[in-house]
Amino acid sequence: MDKPLFEAIQVSKTYGNYQALTDVNIAVQTGSVFGLLGPNGAGKTSLIRIINQITAPDSGELLFKGKRLNPNHIKDIGYLPEERGLYKKMEVGEQCMYLAQLKGLDKREAKKRLRLWFEKFEMVGWWNKKVEELSKGMAQKVQFVVTVLHEPELLIFDEPFSGFDPVNAAIIRDEILDLSKNGATIIFSTHRMESVEELCDSIALINKSHKILDGKVTDIRKQYRTNTFQMEFKGNILSFTTALWTGFELLEKWNDGEHCKVKLRILNNHTVNDLFAAVMPVCEIISFQEIIPTMNEIFITTVQQTNQERAIA
Repeated sequence: MDKPLFEAIQVSKTYGNYQALTDVNIAVQTGSVFGLLGPNGAGKTSLIRIINQITAPDSGELLFKGKRLNPNHIKDIGYLPEERGLYKKMEVGEQCMYLAQLKGLDKREAKKRLRLWFEKFEMVGWWNKKVEELSKGMAQKVQFVVTVLHEPELLIFDEPFSGFDPVNAAIIRDEILDLSKNGATIIFSTHRMESVEELCDSIALINKSHKILDGKVTDIRKQYRTNTFQMEFKGNILSFTTALWTGFELLEKWNDGEHCKVKLRILNNHTVNDLFAAVMPVCEIISFQEIIPTMNEIFITTVQQTNQERAIA
């Protein structure tokens, strides 16, 4: 397996008496989209600020392409913060040119790339406007462009959809997917769990300074499966319910004449074949599918569980 593009190893950080991070480990594979998740105040932003060398960890190690993270790596990282950092009194074009050159692009190349992005995002008419004239969503588009313009190897997006209507959020989502397809490695922090399922290959969940869950999104969802299924069938709901024996738990049922839908759980060592054998004599099965927990459900369950465990301890 290839070495990760970025690793945080046993990273801890305190601010006075507040513990922001406690021995956090993450590994972000090259070319992947990595979700950094957690409730407000969990420690996500502290870790992002450390990666960007805005602050330093109290202990632990950070590696970029196998080497200790150092100031020279700043040019290889693009960071879109949740709190926007544009100068309100500057004109959009002037500011974009300034920030592009700070990232190492010469004036000619910066202008060429900006023209392409401004045309793509239908922002050409904004060039001579001051940032303070832009809506939050428009300013977010500008900051997205200056974040990706120098084509860094690692992109960090902190709540990138904040301030966007659904149409523009979809545009930014598609751009993030394109960047990933073209080889960029992305750390993606958001509270929108549907975006995690759409975009992320792997995640780490931080709660109260500790990492409490990590892995590939597909593996985590399978890990949290509960043997719960939804079935639609034609038949009598009472006959169906009677046919179920103790190996199954009926959770919900909907009945519209002969067309019925149920949600049920298979218990103990029983199987789907056992279920079919029990109910097929009394109904005609139309559809059957497993209900795998969403990342939103897993997020809530895991955070609540760890909070309860710590409260007891």
